[in-house]
Amino acid sequence: MKHYGYFRSSAAYRVRIALALKELPHDFISVHLKKDGGQHQKPDYLSLNPQGLVPTLITNNGVALTQSLSIIEYLDEVHPTPAFLPSDPLGRAKVRAIAQAIACDIHPVNNLRILDYITGPLGGSKEDMLIWYKHWINEGFRGLEGLLQASSHGKFCYGDTPGLADICLVPQVFNAQRFNCDLSAFPRSVEIASRCNEMPAFANAAPGKQPDAE
Repeated sequence: MKHYGYFRSSAAYRVRIALALKELPHDFISVHLKKDGGQHQKPDYLSLNPQGLVPTLITNNGVALTQSLSIIEYLDEVHPTPAFLPSDPLGRAKVRAIAQAIACDIHPVNNLRILDYITGPLGGSKEDMLIWYKHWINEGFRGLEGLLQASSHGKFCYGDTPGLADICLVPQVFNAQRFNCDLSAFPRSVEIASRCNEMPAFANAAPGKQPDAE
């Protein structure tokens, strides 16, 4: 398999964690979102991922998959151990709700292209961008913390083994801390992320440990 990603991308970070938890061999190809005017906008990459986003996973049979949650669920179906989703429908629905609260509600309004648009075409300052970022982190984590308090009765987001929700949580906590967001009101979120990062699969997937890290 081939994983096209960028060290600081939350979505690519999720896929790195999933590949590490499954212990799946793969080649990493860096798609730098800043260099060369954005390598994700080059024709060769757009031929793999027409959205011009990372990550992209090329499967063993040469098929290009996009969107991190879809990639992670594909990996879970093809390589079912360790499982990223509970065995029962209700449990799977709860885990997907937590994962989607992060990947669909928190992350999109704070990813790089949104922040660049604020300080670029909209003419906002870096301070304006930080106000935007911290506001939506606070709003998103308030709801997320409630979901975790209601659904999480074990060591991780759902139960005593990490899964899809934890894979999404860790990169989002990392980015919030990178922007110096105050997460003291969200202790369960921080606690679970810290516990995950004690595991090699999570720790080794951190942005600073990637070959394209700056």
